Amino acid sequence: MHANRIERPADLDVVRDSYDRVADNYVDMVLTTGIGDIRRHPWYKASIDAFADTVGGLGPVLDVGCGPGTVTAYLAERGLDVSGVDLSPRMIEHARRLHPRCRFEVASATDLDLAEASLGGVLGWWSLFNLPRDVLPRVLALFARALKPGGHLITATHVGDGDVVRTEAYGGVPVRWTTHRWRPEQLVDLIERAGLRPVAELRVPADEHTGPGVVVMAGRTG
Repeated sequence: MHANRIERPADLDVVRDSYDRVADNYVDMVLTTGIGDIRRHPWYKASIDAFADTVGGLGPVLDVGCGPGTVTAYLAERGLDVSGVDLSPRMIEHARRLHPRCRFEVASATDLDLAEASLGGVLGWWSLFNLPRDVLPRVLALFARALKPGGHLITATHVGDGDVVRTEAYGGVPVRWTTHRWRPEQLVDLIERAGLRPVAELRVPADEHTGPGVVVMAGRTG
């Protein structure tokens, strides 16, 4: 057993199966509507660009919960040594098909064997909100440990109080997962407790597609 292994969430298999079912519809939505493509969302793109500028040259970057690889591929185009992992095998199939020059693997955020100070950057881009409230702090601590001094984490998630159980998504596909919403100050506190120093925060109001969100970037100082 890996020394940094995190306890497996009880609903992991259910969540994986749900994302496998929605993967085809989600990829079609990204390609046809631009939802989920940072190139169509200037504030999200600016956040990712700032992250890329900050971690460029620091070493490998890992996109955790990469989905079909949209952001992974964008960062690769920016010249970063980036790879992606996702819980859903079907999402990874799409990522490899759409971005054959990038590296992708199937893996859960709770089952990553990351060496200490091995990464220049980590992304949890709209991908950590399914983690139970007692698990997210441990995943953030794992990321913090894996970052080199000067390395940075960028994460984005849903803002709100309490949890929302989803039963359908992306065109009415049946799913079963819980969206754990956080207040921005709560998320920042978790990131600080993990050992990282927040350096930027972007709050995004709700629109016609989704509720309010927050983006936080934080660095490892030592």
